[in-house]
Amino acid sequence: MPSSSVDHSDPVFELHRGGKLAVASTVPLTSREDLSLAYTPGVAKVCEAIAADPELVDDYTWVSHTVAVVTDGSAVLGLGNIGPRAAMPVMEGKAVLFKQFGGVDAVPICLDTQDVDQIVATVVALAPSFGGINLEDISAPRCFEIERRLDELLPIPVFHDDQHGTAIVVLAALRNAATLLNRKLGDLRVVVSGAGAAGVAVTRMLAAGGVNPGEIVVCDSRGVLHPDREGLTPVKAELAEFTNAARCQGGITDALRGADVLIGVSGGQIPEQAVAGMAPGGIVFALANPTPEVHPDVAGRHVAVVATGRSDFPNQINNVLAFPGIFRGALDARATRITDNMKVAAADAIASVVAENLTADAIVPSPLDPRVAPAVAEAVLDAARRDGVARA
Repeated sequence: MPSSSVDHSDPVFELHRGGKLAVASTVPLTSREDLSLAYTPGVAKVCEAIAADPELVDDYTWVSHTVAVVTDGSAVLGLGNIGPRAAMPVMEGKAVLFKQFGGVDAVPICLDTQDVDQIVATVVALAPSFGGINLEDISAPRCFEIERRLDELLPIPVFHDDQHGTAIVVLAALRNAATLLNRKLGDLRVVVSGAGAAGVAVTRMLAAGGVNPGEIVVCDSRGVLHPDREGLTPVKAELAEFTNAARCQGGITDALRGADVLIGVSGGQIPEQAVAGMAPGGIVFALANPTPEVHPDVAGRHVAVVATGRSDFPNQINNVLAFPGIFRGALDARATRITDNMKVAAADAIASVVAENLTADAIVPSPLDPRVAPAVAEAVLDAARRDGVARA
């Protein structure tokens, strides 16, 4: 029975009633001949062919255009650990975006376990049904191990969108912001506020995309990461080793003093005086949603370019710019994995869509721009072939 706490007149609930997905047949089933071809006896012929040559599964089933969207419900949006059932509306939404923007079929799978071993074993067991695995809303640090292990075990792409989707769009936006301001990525001093899944991936992606890693300073809730700081997790200790060459210490205000770029992926609030201490002509990406680390209007008093994760401000850093095209390209390539070069190629493609018409309020395309996913897919496909991970 519906909960009495739900306002059934709210259009949000009305849109979600019955879910946002359905299964539809792609073949006719109107005659006995149709049935004999789609099911018995005809289907046995296809089964025997795939048994003899397993790669034919890509040609004669949905595997080549379908991904699993997998979560354990431990880090859903800004809602936290709300569990698998409450995560389902988000996973359905993700699947709808895959189809709408990338032409990729996607199946939401919400697992009733948060044990790393069980998640890995379950996804490995499910993998023959899919051409790729999109991990979603799994909390750090478990998400790092889950992705790493699945990437090693499976012959298909595994992609944790909360990490890499965000990082790819951030790199695209930073490329265009730097171009607009007549700056080079390699000359920028960047502060990343947040050392969770997104912060780690953003840091690594910026380094792969041309930012000098020694000029990146990463902060968590306890302050700046540096090798001498006690109590660092293995992931944070690794970040500390290859970033922050000047060995800056202290808090976010210390890190931002003289910095060119602030990338907020933490949800923690950053005071205006800290942003005021940045170098002139700065860039702020305050991506916490719904409450940015620093309000865009406040940041705009002190820097030249501002982006957020929200749709009601200019320059929305939205993962939908990345993941549909990335999986479309990876599936078209029948890639065995998604490489760093494929991610950088995706960022370059996103940036290129608006490169000829840059303004301070338009450094990334609209999430609804129909040019984005095809451009990303083509770039990812080409990169997969260059990296030798394509089977097509």
